[in-house]
Amino acid sequence: MSPIELNKRQDTILQIVKENGPITGEQIAERLNLTRATLRPDLAILTMAGFLDARPRVGYFYSGKKTMTTVTESMMNLKVKDFQSLPVVVSENMTVYDAIVHMFLEDVGTLFVVDENTMLQGVLSRKDLLRTSIGSQDLNTIPVHIIMTRMPNIVYCKKTDSLIVAAKKLIERQVDSLPVVHETDKGLEIVGRLTKTNITKAFISLAETHDL
Repeated sequence: MSPIELNKRQDTILQIVKENGPITGEQIAERLNLTRATLRPDLAILTMAGFLDARPRVGYFYSGKKTMTTVTESMMNLKVKDFQSLPVVVSENMTVYDAIVHMFLEDVGTLFVVDENTMLQGVLSRKDLLRTSIGSQDLNTIPVHIIMTRMPNIVYCKKTDSLIVAAKKLIERQVDSLPVVHETDKGLEIVGRLTKTNITKAFISLAETHDL
């Protein structure tokens, strides 16, 4: 990777932090007669490049150039277990009509189908339910196990997986959420769900931690 070339203002910011750190973004802006919003891109670049460290409610510290940036390290350390949500599950014998109602009431885009031992059997998406509801079929007589996606076509993740790896699965498979599972002798026990919203919250949390 080629070295980052800093502009004059970024060099000045580094010098201010070296001499006065820890110092807040507002204090840096005041010394330069600029607004905090104007400086935000420069501070983000300096932090992500590893020249500065940031601590919430404390300020910026000079850290010198690092081979691995603090933000990158933090990103790679994010785990599924820290951001997963509770799973929304239904029985494999539930009717399609009841599944549609359940999805609406829970306000989710995916339902996970389990057997009597709460082991994952299938996944129901909005597309699955919509596709089945088009036509003259009686939705009260069709069980969801007939239309659900089954293994081995289900993509899933584990609690200890990297959030980056899980996010790639969401994008590559073009799904709204992943079941978070625990492998047992009986099968895959569903213990959570990971959605695009969870991913977004994770990276917002990362940005706030580093005051980006």
